[in-house]
Amino acid sequence: MPLTLTLTEGVIPAASQKEAVQRITNSMLKHHGLLGNKAMTPNVTAHVSVLPKNSTFSGGEEFSGVWMEWKVPSFAFAVRGIQLAHFAEATEIIRELSGGKQPIENIYSNVIHTVDGSWNFNGIAMTNAEIGEEIAKG
Repeated sequence: MPLTLTLTEGVIPAASQKEAVQRITNSMLKHHGLLGNKAMTPNVTAHVSVLPKNSTFSGGEEFSGVWMEWKVPSFAFAVRGIQLAHFAEATEIIRELSGGKQPIENIYSNVIHTVDGSWNFNGIAMTNAEIGEEIAKG
């Protein structure tokens, strides 16, 4: 379940990118009740893309932004309370790591749900039910 974290250069220090990924990942797992789950934890992956300051825009004008995008099975982020709690926490993580300089209105998030049966765990395309069985193992 990859997290794509895209940042305008300078929003957070390069040395803080790993911490951002770790904390956002832990937040996602925590709010789904899966923190420490041996099946789910290694299947939550991430990559960070840092874009030059002159290549990120809002309303056609250059600005500094942050985009957090999750690609997950359809059961993830399906509960409104989880959406609200996780994205509030993830937004605060970025704001904090920016030294309070990144405005929260320039921190964006979204979720893309995959087609049931297309999610790959351990080299096998699994349905939501099959993933649930793996998660239930702990």
